[in-house]
Amino acid sequence: MELIARGRDADVYALDESRVLRRYRHRGPTGLESRLMTHLAACGYPVPRVYEITETDMVLERLAGPTMLDVLARRPWRVGSLGRELGRLHDRLHALPAPEWLPKRFGTAGGDRVLHLDLHPGNVILTRRGPVVIDWCNAGAGDPAADVAMTMVTVGSADVPGFAFRLGRGLLLRGIRSGCRTDPSGRMQEVVRVKLDDPNLTPAEAAWLRRHAAVGDGPGVGCTDRSGWLICGGAGAGTRDR
Repeated sequence: MELIARGRDADVYALDESRVLRRYRHRGPTGLESRLMTHLAACGYPVPRVYEITETDMVLERLAGPTMLDVLARRPWRVGSLGRELGRLHDRLHALPAPEWLPKRFGTAGGDRVLHLDLHPGNVILTRRGPVVIDWCNAGAGDPAADVAMTMVTVGSADVPGFAFRLGRGLLLRGIRSGCRTDPSGRMQEVVRVKLDDPNLTPAEAAWLRRHAAVGDGPGVGCTDRSGWLICGGAGAGTRDR
């Protein structure tokens, strides 16, 4: 089999022109992940079709198109529009009530919604039928603000070199916030602390998160990326932190 993608927890192999094999290196949540993807497809949310599963493997629809991350690298002038598209994908997902069988994460007193909790540009495939969201292994039921906060923290802390990349990241974060109706500020510090438990963090990512975890617990406090752009808050989102 041809290896076509390698993630932090799983590898993806081409089976044929229409199917791929996603194989976890260790036992993964394939049952829950496939059940959720089937549920989301029935609700009209853009996810790959699931064909078969085992404890470690998922046979999925092969999607034709680049990731949003690939397009950002090749066509950086699209950063604002792609950020807004990512924000709209959050809104579409959070319009869906969470099924009772979906585990609670960042739960609310009532009205939990479906959360992806890893919705960044590398997990969006831009196909002819529109953007399709992949990699649902972290999904849960809870507060949409936590889902948007996780995207902001993941993008803000990403270990990428160069001033141009840092500037582009700030513009991407501004786009996400302008395209999404949910204000993540109330969940930012909680998400930073949760993200610190990720065993796949690089030293630079962990250092960024520790700095922001130490700032304080107030909504929006210290929520900036390395280029100095605010990544949370309401009317002030997307302005340079002074």
